[in-house]
Amino acid sequence: MMNVLDVSVRYGDRVALDGVTLRNPPGQITAVVGGDAAGKTTLLKTMVGLVRPSAGTVEAPPKQRMGYMPSGAGSWADLTVDENVAFIGGAYGLKGAVLAERADELLERAGLAEARGRLAGRLSGGMRNKLGFCLAMLHRPEVLILDEPSTGVDPVSRVEIWRLITRAAAHGTAVVMATTYMDEAERAGQILVLDRGRPLLSGSSESIVAAAPGTIVRTSAPQRGDYAWRSGEVFHEWWPASPPPGSTTTPMTLEDACIVAALAQPDAAA
Repeated sequence: MMNVLDVSVRYGDRVALDGVTLRNPPGQITAVVGGDAAGKTTLLKTMVGLVRPSAGTVEAPPKQRMGYMPSGAGSWADLTVDENVAFIGGAYGLKGAVLAERADELLERAGLAEARGRLAGRLSGGMRNKLGFCLAMLHRPEVLILDEPSTGVDPVSRVEIWRLITRAAAHGTAVVMATTYMDEAERAGQILVLDRGRPLLSGSSESIVAAAPGTIVRTSAPQRGDYAWRSGEVFHEWWPASPPPGSTTTPMTLEDACIVAALAQPDAAA
């Protein structure tokens, strides 16, 4: 189990996390969503023991049974793919036929089998992120923590990375991943939305959308500028109560629900 129970992190007067709870059983994927400075990376670092909580409890397996892929690919640019594998494998006590078998399986599935002699720094962004995933999974961890593993990579690589993640979960690994993509969050079994270090929403995609208050109007001329946002060629506009007669309403999406939750905060204007 990977549990974060009412965890807060403070750096002096600055609150990075404020009362965050996350429960992630084996085989589940939890997506942690939020904007810049929302606390996503701080939460993941707290989960793997790189940041000590100021309050609350983290329940996690020993570090040797956890895998962590930090933002920025999680590999060494001046080592080849094989050298990265050997280095991480040695850190976890893997060697010989066991290491070779696991490396062959992971690199083949990630499409990196033909790149084993290349420097990690010479790989494309998508290939390097897939290498980071393979390194984090090399020792078959019980818990896998991924910090935006698909951000900034091409669409094909993003799909391939997601397939690797879902395969890990299908084999019983508890996965917690930060993501900036709502389509990835929608595929996760559980979502945690952070806003300035505070838990804003949690639950499945369906439950979050169903609980969102008010109505979304689709319009090219919003009447409530502070409560409207661009969605393609038009705007989505939130009405907490009934929208004006004749308005064109549209079904709430996960992105809409997250924006509405932020707008509904008492200090949203700040």
